[in-house]
Amino acid sequence: MTPPATSPAPSLIGSHRSVSVPTGGSGWRRLAAFMGPGFLVAVGYMDPGNWATDIAGGSAFGYTLLSVILLSNLMAIVLQALSARLGVASGLDLAQACRAYYSRPVSFALWALAEVAIIACDLAEVLGTAIALKLLFGIPLVWGVILTALDVFLILALQRYGFRKIEAFIIALLVIIAGCFAFELFHAKPDVGAMLAGLVPSPGIVTDPAKLYLAIGILGATVMPHNLYLHSSIVQTRAFEPTDAGRAEAARMATIDGTIALGLAFFINAAILVTAAAVFHTAGRTEVAEIDEAYRLLAPMMGVGAASVVFGIALLASGQNSTVTGTLAGQIVMEGFLQLRLPVWLRRLVTRLLAIVPAVIVVGASGDGGATRLLVLSQVILSLQLPFVVVPLVLFTGQSRVMGRFVSPRWLRLLAWLIAAIIIGLNLTLLVGML
Repeated sequence: MTPPATSPAPSLIGSHRSVSVPTGGSGWRRLAAFMGPGFLVAVGYMDPGNWATDIAGGSAFGYTLLSVILLSNLMAIVLQALSARLGVASGLDLAQACRAYYSRPVSFALWALAEVAIIACDLAEVLGTAIALKLLFGIPLVWGVILTALDVFLILALQRYGFRKIEAFIIALLVIIAGCFAFELFHAKPDVGAMLAGLVPSPGIVTDPAKLYLAIGILGATVMPHNLYLHSSIVQTRAFEPTDAGRAEAARMATIDGTIALGLAFFINAAILVTAAAVFHTAGRTEVAEIDEAYRLLAPMMGVGAASVVFGIALLASGQNSTVTGTLAGQIVMEGFLQLRLPVWLRRLVTRLLAIVPAVIVVGASGDGGATRLLVLSQVILSLQLPFVVVPLVLFTGQSRVMGRFVSPRWLRLLAWLIAAIIIGLNLTLLVGML
């Protein structure tokens, strides 16, 4: 392996190799030590931006776009496995690798695009949390947006207690979200046959501009650009043996961890779309696309008084979960590309203010109805950023100078390039349609 000219200090230096891995014991015990990073990554695949696209897709087109969620999730599993493999094998996260192996202008451009993606993601978290506060507690949407600036204190409180505590907090909220949607699915009583048919891709998804727009929004909400930076760094929180055998085990365990976590993300995303399809599309309410409208209609249309409240609780948990991982990703991107270390509270406050300002402007100008449209747009922006993250990732993991003996096998490189081609092709189709 040809190392970079200078070895950068690890990102998230206070957490680097801070989680011990047992040297003996059963395989299950060792797997448990590696479990956690995948669930932090999975949070980005079920943030409030997913809710807007999934609800709109389910109510307008029934179960048709379920296949898009499935394919997006499978692509995400492959890409996140590559991201974890890069971090374990090279000792660099994706941002550090870009800085080490690309020219400064290229590296700076990739940093700028990564920041745009993180702000777009944070915008979804801001709007999702604000909508949940409005639905549950009656707080006006503009004030809810402003209140989200206070969640910086949540990040500071969690980081004081170590990385394992952050993971425990994230997993607890994921269990709450999954439980809420298990409740919704049970009472929605979806058509199982139609649901299974929806898992098979339909040509109409590409030929129908309305379906394509939502499909790309789902793709952007599912395969998250900042998550590829995040995963390549947080796998290095494990103190695995710095030998070939230790790295091989760490890469294998990280892949298992990520696959299990993204399986949970698929269930939640599919549950949102299926609930919208079963409750709204079946009843002819194909126009339901707003999260707050879905909240108001769920209880009366399902005939279950608690349905709306459970929906709101899951939305609030989703927004808070995404806040934590978005902050970590922003810190990793800034430290990796620029080798600039800011206090966590300052980094978080700057990112959040850049999301709050457009949210306040849109909500103030167009009312609450503009919030969901802005959510869907944020996911399309994320999707348009994907090629600039996926292509470097696939390139690095296929180069022995970066990966050494852990370079991706030929079949994995071909699969990764196929995924990259699909993502780029869909994005070009969207741009042509918009023009």
